[in-house]
Amino acid sequence: MAVHQATRSRISRPWRKHQARSTSGTAESAASTTVGKTFAVVRLVVGGVFLWAFFDKLLGWGYATPAGKGWIDGGSPTKGFLSGVATGPFESTFHSWAGAGWADWLFMLGLLGIGTALVAGVALRLTAAAGTVMMALMWAAEWPPAQHLSDGSPSMSTNPVLDYHLVYAVVLIALAVASAGRAWGLGGTWERLPFVTRNRWLL
Repeated sequence: MAVHQATRSRISRPWRKHQARSTSGTAESAASTTVGKTFAVVRLVVGGVFLWAFFDKLLGWGYATPAGKGWIDGGSPTKGFLSGVATGPFESTFHSWAGAGWADWLFMLGLLGIGTALVAGVALRLTAAAGTVMMALMWAAEWPPAQHLSDGSPSMSTNPVLDYHLVYAVVLIALAVASAGRAWGLGGTWERLPFVTRNRWLL
C-alpha cells in the first residue's frame, strides 16, 4: 500500500509543477494583456486630444478657436497663442513667429501627424520625438519658472518645472517604449512592413 502511495506521489509531483507553471504563465499573460490594453487606452485618449486640437483650429468649432476663426476661414492657428506670450527669455522670438505661414503649417501638421499616429498606433518613436519637441516649445512659450509676467502681474504658474506639457512629453515617450500600438492598433502590422524593418527608428 505504501509503495503504491509513493508511486502516485512521484507521478503527481511533475503534474503539479506543470500545473503551477501553467497557472503562473496564464497570470503573467493576463497581466501583460491588461497592461497592453491600459497603454492602448492612454494612447487613444492622448491621440484624441491632439486630433481635437487640430480640427478645432482648422474648422473653428467654438472651443479654443472661435467659430469663423478657423484656419480654413483665414485665421491663424499660432497667432493667438504665440502673440500672447508674455514672459520668458524667448518672448520676442515667439512674437515674431506668431501668424507666420511656416509656423502655422508646422504646428498643424504636427497636431495631425501626432494625433493620427497615436490613434493608429504606428511610428510611436518618431511620434514621441516630434511630440516632445512640440511640448518643449510650448513649455518655453509659457515659461513656468517665471513668477511674474513682463508687465509685473502674477504669472499664475503653479510649478517652475513640472506642467502639463512635460506630462504629455513623458506619456508620449512611455507609449513608444511600451510599444503601445500593438494592442487595439496597427503597431504589429506596422512593425512587419519591409521599410520599417530596415529603418527601426520608424517603429
